[in-house]
Amino acid sequence: MATKFSEFTAAEMRSAMIDSQLRTNDVIDPAVIGAMAAVPREAHVPTALAGVAYMDRAIALGHGRVLNPPLVTGRMLVAAAVRPGMRVLLVGSATGYSAALLALIGAEVHALEEQGELMASAQSAVSNANIHWAEGPLSAGLPDAAPFDRIIIEGAIDVLPETLAAQLTEGGRLVAARREGAVTRLVQGVKAGGTLPLRSFADMDVPPLPGFAAPAGFQF
Repeated sequence: MATKFSEFTAAEMRSAMIDSQLRTNDVIDPAVIGAMAAVPREAHVPTALAGVAYMDRAIALGHGRVLNPPLVTGRMLVAAAVRPGMRVLLVGSATGYSAALLALIGAEVHALEEQGELMASAQSAVSNANIHWAEGPLSAGLPDAAPFDRIIIEGAIDVLPETLAAQLTEGGRLVAARREGAVTRLVQGVKAGGTLPLRSFADMDVPPLPGFAAPAGFQF
């Protein structure tokens, strides 16, 4: 997933993304801004789409999966409030962009992906000892590596499986996007007393993540 344009041009695009998309929309956390200024987003998209890597849009990665728009990624990372040393489960890591950002922030990242081709692309795009790659069903999480201080789900879900909620430590935080009818909202929740209530904090256009559809007849 190498890029054809120069690193100088890519750096300019990253700077423009930060100034026009992120800072103007409440993404001002220094750690998040610093990571998104450093990680080459173009390395995590198909080569033919490298030129649009920094646009405010989702990018198709194949296998029915996408790379979220930069603003979605930024808002989710700010809400997650990840700090160095935290153990983070990243569900649906795809080509590894968010995993690279989290590792640069200083997290111990457990990047879960069920599509082997996407995970191979991620491993070729980023090499960081803080990232532990795992292949398996997204909705199952990684119970053998739990508990986690943070869980970030990289796509819109209808329902949150209890198996995932159980892998979050008490006082830990989960960030995701939840589909509510025709609207998709970013949501976050802190586990307290064994429960994990989720509250919305922004309406965003986030494509669905396979494997998290609601059962027939289910309603929030």
